[in-house]
Amino acid sequence: MIALRIISRLLDYPDDALWAHKQDLLLALTESPLLSLEETQQLADFIRQFCAADLLDRQAEYCSLFDRGRATSLLLFEHVHGESRDRGQAMVDLLDQYRAANLEIDSKELPDYLPLYLEYLAMLAAEEAQAGLLDIAPILALLSARLTQRENHYALLFNLLLSLSGATLTADSVAKKLQHESRDDTPQALDAVWEDEQIKFLGEQGCLSEEEKARGQRFAGAVAAQYIQLDAGHPGVSREEKRP
Repeated sequence: MIALRIISRLLDYPDDALWAHKQDLLLALTESPLLSLEETQQLADFIRQFCAADLLDRQAEYCSLFDRGRATSLLLFEHVHGESRDRGQAMVDLLDQYRAANLEIDSKELPDYLPLYLEYLAMLAAEEAQAGLLDIAPILALLSARLTQRENHYALLFNLLLSLSGATLTADSVAKKLQHESRDDTPQALDAVWEDEQIKFLGEQGCLSEEEKARGQRFAGAVAAQYIQLDAGHPGVSREEKRP
């Protein structure tokens, strides 16, 4: 599925090669029969507008959007397992899935990095690739809804992935659940995540001030909606590391 390769490349960290091969992407897009004419035009417009900007600006946008906070992380299992122990086993299972397809990851990206998973799916038969997308449709819808709320152009890519999956789930169907969700990429939210937890002895409650208690309550549910339940399957590539 050439469309998956293109979207995978656009969701990866922007680099000089992407700018240099913009026309190649546009040409390859014309060979994708799975996207409608409207979707093909939307993706072509995205590529042109994306590459029309300065590369450094796009890199800064990418890091701010996908590397700050967890709500828009491109690590699939972040939205399913968070920091639980189940995440480690899911990684192992995913690596086994790649190896069963005779693939080995040659970069430092984690196995559940979405662009890697899309590359893997692009090498499968169309029906298998669609099933793999369907497995992660809840995550795609969640990310699309959050990016749409932020009026970010990357939302289009997730909508196209949902379309390719054949899922009935859409970003609109989960948007209402996110209406009261706090942003987790603000300075205050990031400080709350990294703040050292107070040491307590013998079950004592500690000496938190009222202000500290209020701040803890404020961010306690900031990213609660990021953890979702997949109905079935595990998302499952080789690429050199490009991000500094």
